[in-house]
Amino acid sequence: MRIIKKNLLIIFVLFFQATQVTASDAIILQSTTSTKNSGLYDYLVPLIKEDTGVSINVVAVGTGAAIKNAENCDGDLLLVHDTPKEIRFIDKGFGVQRYNLMYNDFVLVGPKSNPANIKTTDKILKALKKIAETKSLFVSRGDESGTDAKEKSLWNLLNIKVQSMSGTWYRETGSGMGTTLNIAIGMGAYALVDRATWVTFNNRADFEIIVENERILFNQYGLVTINDANCPNINLEKANLVIKWLLSDEGQTRISSYEVKGEILFFSNFNK
Repeated sequence: MRIIKKNLLIIFVLFFQATQVTASDAIILQSTTSTKNSGLYDYLVPLIKEDTGVSINVVAVGTGAAIKNAENCDGDLLLVHDTPKEIRFIDKGFGVQRYNLMYNDFVLVGPKSNPANIKTTDKILKALKKIAETKSLFVSRGDESGTDAKEKSLWNLLNIKVQSMSGTWYRETGSGMGTTLNIAIGMGAYALVDRATWVTFNNRADFEIIVENERILFNQYGLVTINDANCPNINLEKANLVIKWLLSDEGQTRISSYEVKGEILFFSNFNK
């Protein structure tokens, strides 16, 4: 009986050690939600593992939360879409280098009834001005994500202080894009969303794209290395292998060949 217990203990210890090694082998990627929800990581992560031997655990949250997590050393690599915040992350000493990885765009969506009477020829700023003037419902993420930052920057260009109108025609969910879209659709409200999320979103009801294909709606994704001087426990070597793969011809080709419902969701910066 003692021998059996001893053998079981040895097996348990070996199993625990094996799982610990496996866990430490995987790097943590702090990421925006759109790349995760679009299925891009389900497509890319196995390819990266096959070519580099590096496993990746993705933590998908809003860009603001992902950056805060990286500042707290809760990750080995950062992939988000708010260039000014990414640059500030580096300037504050939390990151070392930033790379343009890929891009897509934002679109304004709303119900076919189109209560603000936005025309197909209207640009995004004119469309938002009509929404504000008619007090048509608009639902914002309000969560300091990359999408939220882009939306707020557009209102700022119009000098419309939407935060002071929160709770009236302007509603903030403090939630992710999927939840925000569901609320907008339930209320018959307009919303700004990245194209990848919209393409893969299945609860559209009578909603459609109202404004799109405008330079100001450009959506750049950045890949940022984390400063190992601040976070000595990060796996910098494996993070760099992943960066090298993503920026390689192979990685960029794979990114720009990923499609959902016949649409390419992200475009290579090499072909910009």
